[in-house]
Amino acid sequence: MLPGTKFLWIWTMIPYSFSLEFKHHNAEELESFLHRINSNYSSITHLYSIGKSVEGVDLWVLAIGKHPEKHVVGIPEVKYIGNIHGNEIVGREMLLHLIDHMVEKYGEDSTITQIINSTRIHIMPSMNPDGYAATKNAEYCKPTHGRNNKADIDLNRNFPTFPAKNSSSTLQPETKAVMNWILNETFVLSLSLHGGAVVVSYPYDSFVGETSRCPDNDVFVYLAKNFSYSHAGMHFGDECVETPIFIDGITIGAEWYSLEGGMQDFNYIQAQCFELTVEMSCCMNPPPDTLKNFWNENKISLINFFKLVHLGVKGQILDAYNQPIKDAIIKVHGRENLIPFKTNELGEYYRLLLPGTYTLEVSAKGFYPRTVQLEIPNNLSNFSALVYNIRLDDKNQFPEERVGAGDRASTTDINVILLISSIFLSLKFTFNSSDKDVLML
Repeated sequence: MLPGTKFLWIWTMIPYSFSLEFKHHNAEELESFLHRINSNYSSITHLYSIGKSVEGVDLWVLAIGKHPEKHVVGIPEVKYIGNIHGNEIVGREMLLHLIDHMVEKYGEDSTITQIINSTRIHIMPSMNPDGYAATKNAEYCKPTHGRNNKADIDLNRNFPTFPAKNSSSTLQPETKAVMNWILNETFVLSLSLHGGAVVVSYPYDSFVGETSRCPDNDVFVYLAKNFSYSHAGMHFGDECVETPIFIDGITIGAEWYSLEGGMQDFNYIQAQCFELTVEMSCCMNPPPDTLKNFWNENKISLINFFKLVHLGVKGQILDAYNQPIKDAIIKVHGRENLIPFKTNELGEYYRLLLPGTYTLEVSAKGFYPRTVQLEIPNNLSNFSALVYNIRLDDKNQFPEERVGAGDRASTTDINVILLISSIFLSLKFTFNSSDKDVLML
């Protein structure tokens, strides 16, 4: 069930962590904090940089999980990214407090402990540290420089579109680093944190043909409502004076305003990662004494969202020898994704789907395709999607077992053959017996 108003009072009852000050943390303070967390919680954290900004500042990511340094089969990957627009600073600070809260509560809070044990979380507090530095002396809640990176490029308009469209923008180092990161990890779910409104938006950010609605709209609506209804007020949809009223506090991105080159669409279309954009504050750069309130409003939403990576089904596509099949295509009937979902190098697939009955088509080069029907339960309370491994037969290994267009002889055909063989043998027994006729089936 979607979270309802019963969540609204929960956030007021949970004490916040006092170990991290509510203030604006500059690049040096941010880096120092991340190194300190990694040092103090080395068994469940891993700190790494995915690249550098135009000015040479590291793009730091802190991974949190039971196996923080590497991907493990069956453990889904989730990422949160803040500060893609340098002057939108609330998300940057919320992610620092989220890190602090998660590691401190591990082993004490059962929900947080299960989240960390069942998920590998990646948190990038700032994708645009150069833009953030440009807002240093800005007046609070006033238009500022720093939205763009040092080369004056809006990073959330800088990602490749699909189908490809003409663009004069050169890919920026921050964009290249994030693209490489996204395409080389098995990310399943993602949030990008922004400011300037209070709403959750989801794909598409641009119109694909004549539609703004993506094939997995039902899943995105569920994800977005889960965040907005876990939030203290987002679901009302009228938090900011200068923005439209958003029903349930959610919107398809393109139906609010259309943009090209967004990170959200790149994640979903080209990296099979379900990313949502969360606008966290009417004021992009609020004063530090308001940050505690933002944390109280968003904490439950940010924590609850991790659990949603366990929607749907996951597993491996394997050959007859239980070896993983890379780049196997996974299609869900009725969902025509612009780029089909594929397995990773370990043969893994993760498919976010709401509870229900689905038909999956699995295919891979050199293998016979297979179609399976699955009943997907609501497994969120178990912190694991339905696990379903699928084996494909090699065309070179089993050519004699194939008929027609390459499908395996059906179970019915095989049963008929076995029945005929059984009757033949039984008749032979009858004719050769010197006793009374006995038919043995």
